[in-house]
Amino acid sequence: MPIDFDSIAVVDSMPSYTSAPITRMHLARYAGASGDFNPLHTDETFARSIGLDSVIAHGMFIAGIAGEAVTSWIENKYLRKISVHFLSMTQPANLDDFENTRDRATVTVTGTVTDKYEENGEKRIRCEITVRDAQGGRKLKGFFVAALP
Repeated sequence: MPIDFDSIAVVDSMPSYTSAPITRMHLARYAGASGDFNPLHTDETFARSIGLDSVIAHGMFIAGIAGEAVTSWIENKYLRKISVHFLSMTQPANLDDFENTRDRATVTVTGTVTDKYEENGEKRIRCEITVRDAQGGRKLKGFFVAALP
């Protein structure tokens, strides 16, 4: 059922969204698509040489998952703004132990409507969002604004 302004209340939650396990293949593909070939995202030896346990996901990859969560609830055409702030690094599933690490390599996006208002003749909502890993660690926080019918 399409969402409309009158059906949303401040403190309503957006549907929780959990990603597929993040793998190194995702990171390699994202590097190619974005042009961000920083080796800390794809080169295990380099990542360890700078003190990391493993490679880490691109921050904008995680932001993309947040955007996917938002647009699985509210159509793109209604979005007016999305803003994110990165909080911590996200590691992909361990290739050597994928079966035991894949569930830990997911992230979940949640959100709460914090405001309803009218601006420029549009009925808008503001929703605060958070991305957490499977252990509960906060990876990203932000918000979006949508103009709803």
